[in-house]
Amino acid sequence: MKVAGLGFRHDATLASLREALDAAGGRAGLAAVATLRDKADAPALRLLADELGLPIRGFTAERLDGIKTTTQSALVNARFGTGSIAEAAALAAAGRGARLIASRSVSQDRMATAAIAEGDGE
Repeated sequence: MKVAGLGFRHDATLASLREALDAAGGRAGLAAVATLRDKADAPALRLLADELGLPIRGFTAERLDGIKTTTQSALVNARFGTGSIAEAAALAAAGRGARLIASRSVSQDRMATAAIAEGDGE
C-alpha cells in the first residue's frame, strides 16, 4: 500500500498541496492521503482527496510522536515529537513494515509538504 503524507499550514491552497505531492513523486498508485487529524477536514485537503478519489487518514499528534523521519524540522520536532508531519503520517498510514519511498518535498510557497511511504497497510 502506497500512501502520501501531507503537512501543511491551515491556509495552504489546493495548488500548494498538489505541488508538494507532485514534487514527492506524484499521485500514481496511491491508496490514501494522511495528515494530522485536526487538519483532515481542511478544505484544500478535501479537494485534493476528492480530485484523486482517495480517502483521508487523520492521525493524532500523539500517534505521530516518536516516529523516526528522514528529514528533521526543529519546529515540528518540538511541537509534535517527530521531524516531519508528512513523513510520519505517510509511515503511520502505510502500516507495518512501512518505508519512505519519497522524503519530504516542499511546495514553492512553503505552505505544504508531502512524502510517500509504502507498507502492508496494517
